[in-house]
Amino acid sequence: MLMTVNQATATSVDQNAVVEARQLGLTFQTNDGPVRALSNVDLTINKGEFVSFIGPSGCGKTTFLRVIADLEQPTEGSISINGMSPEQAREARAYGYVFQAAALFPWRTIESNVGLPLEIIGLSKAEQQERIKRTMDLVNLSGFETKYPWQLSGGMQQRASIARALAFDADLLLMDEPFGALDEIVRDHLNEQLLQLWRRTNKTICFVTHSIPEAVYLSTRIVVMSPRPGRVTDVIESTLPTERPLDIRESPEFLAIAARVRDGLRAGHSYED
Repeated sequence: MLMTVNQATATSVDQNAVVEARQLGLTFQTNDGPVRALSNVDLTINKGEFVSFIGPSGCGKTTFLRVIADLEQPTEGSISINGMSPEQAREARAYGYVFQAAALFPWRTIESNVGLPLEIIGLSKAEQQERIKRTMDLVNLSGFETKYPWQLSGGMQQRASIARALAFDADLLLMDEPFGALDEIVRDHLNEQLLQLWRRTNKTICFVTHSIPEAVYLSTRIVVMSPRPGRVTDVIESTLPTERPLDIRESPEFLAIAARVRDGLRAGHSYED
């Protein structure tokens, strides 16, 4: 019998696992009838991995992230985060979440935007300031503490959003297409900076994207998903080195991985519910 999410096992067989999904499914009930968003998702994400999710619009990439974050509840199967249910992980502040838009409050300075979650959870002023300084250093925003969001570029606003997610100091970072609205030059720069951040912090990152080059450049593994209902059609292990200059995207190894992702996306379209 399949467990529901609230019955997720308290311990994991793989002690290195951060996220474990087994036969995970989610069906939304709408006025037009049920809509299956996810179906039979089996996936383990281990500590320190950078895992990208790619697939066509509406395939359930963001929905899966929202299930991890306890923003949606699956209707089939089980999922655990660090051996806890998503609800327990949320209450333990076990993850940070970066949304597609920076969602900064325009009337608050950058440092007060970054520190807002710390205020809400009641940390002392000294602890708040220490975490704000540390996370703004990590995203290269030192010196912009007293600026307002409207005084920063789109890329800098997204870095502030990442700093806010990092302020919790959680080991798991969930990123829902954070660079999708940025131009290619800024996106390339932020991809480089995100890889540097990941190497420095050893966070586990789950990253949603529509871009094949972005997925291949950033990831240790790439999860390819089918059109709705979202299924995992391929999980591709990256053979690229940890150090990745942008020009690695012209290498035969990079192009071969990108071709496999593209093939996986094409193959996924043959699935029928």
